[in-house]
Amino acid sequence: MSKKITQTAGRAQLGEFAPMFAHLNDDVLFGEVWNEEAIDVKTKCIITVVSLMASGITDSSLSYHLQNARNHGVTREEIAAVITHATMYVGWPKGWAVFRLAKEIWNEQAPAKTEKDAYQNTIFFPIGEANPYGQFFVGQSYLAPVSTQQVPVFNVTFEPGCRNNWHIHHASAGGGQMLICVGGRGWYQEWGKEAVEMTPGTAVNIPANVKHWHGAAADSWFSHLAIEVAGEDASNEWLEPVSDEDYNKLK
Repeated sequence: MSKKITQTAGRAQLGEFAPMFAHLNDDVLFGEVWNEEAIDVKTKCIITVVSLMASGITDSSLSYHLQNARNHGVTREEIAAVITHATMYVGWPKGWAVFRLAKEIWNEQAPAKTEKDAYQNTIFFPIGEANPYGQFFVGQSYLAPVSTQQVPVFNVTFEPGCRNNWHIHHASAGGGQMLICVGGRGWYQEWGKEAVEMTPGTAVNIPANVKHWHGAAADSWFSHLAIEVAGEDASNEWLEPVSDEDYNKLK
């Protein structure tokens, strides 16, 4: 049996003003519900964070429950996946708001032995390992799964100057891709259009059957979440590399 959870905040802050509320908070919510053993405390912490996030609550109560989740074993990678998954259902503004709080709480930094380590310390999502699709990239890129269930989400990281080839996400209906920058600075460009600069928070919706590329700026690492949009007869076609002449025009 895990250690019994106790809470005194209700009585300490509202004991005289609202004794019934204090009783319900300390004795019922934390005294009974949090100590009920059908699900473990770590799971309850995750459920609570998602419930508050869905309600749009991003004040000190959410910070408390995020810290409580970390104290009960929720790792940085797990909370990143939980918030990302919940964001798909409750909305991007709520996801960004919760990530800002979570970054402050899971703020441990690994010693920076390489440029990759140093950059990892600036972003919340893991960089992962060498990209298995590296043959379709100019330069070094990395791939890390964030969520592989329901809505697949991957964090793609590019070293400075790295970019993928022109490519097309084919689909007869639906399909396409969504990119959300989570670190550094990079570019997205559709065939025949001007390149779009991407910085943290920039979201790009890529329609199906549109030729495009994306990658890092010449002087910056770059990371984006890649979210595949479900479609019929979906496939990916890799094309020619982005020419150095065209890439070097971007500043």
